[in-house]
Amino acid sequence: MSERPLAVITGASAGIVAAFARKLAQRGYDLLLIARRQDRLRALAAELAESYHIGASAMPADLSTDDDLERIAGCVQNAPRLRLLVNNAGFGTMGFFHEASVQSQMQMHRLHVLAIARLTHAALANMTERRAGAVINVSSVAAFMIGAGNVSYCATKAWINAFTQGLALELRARKSPVKVQALCPGFTLSEFHDVLGMDRAGVPESFWLTADFVAEQSLLGLEAGRLFVIPGLRYKITVLALRWLPDPALRRLALLLSRRRRPRTPAP
Repeated sequence: MSERPLAVITGASAGIVAAFARKLAQRGYDLLLIARRQDRLRALAAELAESYHIGASAMPADLSTDDDLERIAGCVQNAPRLRLLVNNAGFGTMGFFHEASVQSQMQMHRLHVLAIARLTHAALANMTERRAGAVINVSSVAAFMIGAGNVSYCATKAWINAFTQGLALELRARKSPVKVQALCPGFTLSEFHDVLGMDRAGVPESFWLTADFVAEQSLLGLEAGRLFVIPGLRYKITVLALRWLPDPALRRLALLLSRRRRPRTPAP
């Protein structure tokens, strides 16, 4: 039986997840990858197992459903070698809340809030008993903003930040060595914005981060014990400015951004 530590990563099989998976494989972790798309998930697991000589398996699941969420939570809580959980599953939508599909909004809240809460509970029940491990909750720079045309996304990411910070305080109060982190990237080159239908041309090239950079900054921040990791100097400055802006200015900024954020025009 392998003695390597196990990392569980949720979310799409490309972008940040693939970057995390490769970096953790390089660091000697076995991997359990969880997402809805079976073919790409299994292909990534097979590639990593062959390239890095680690154990990598794929477990297809839709974490917005109760049955799949409970099944994965059971695996997480009972994994004896669990040392890292990366909660990355999620998505964004565009448009006003009352005009959006209610199903999409409820699914987002289930993934960003309920799934993260359930899996983190399972992971910490496992890790705190063994006094080893960490949880990375993938949030966003949007967590520091007021949403307009992006209400559920900003609100659920803000919840992730508050939730993770509260967990850090609890772990410190218990003098537990287990770590938690809220990873707050800005615009990252991945399938996320393609699925969203956002026109990337509206964002300056210098603001786009690579998934590799985001994952590396997260893991370095975890080693240093940082609770909030905001990759990229531009985004660190952005978040600092957002924290100092008064609420009326934040609301005006949100309105301005909502007017600029438009889906791509479909090709004819």
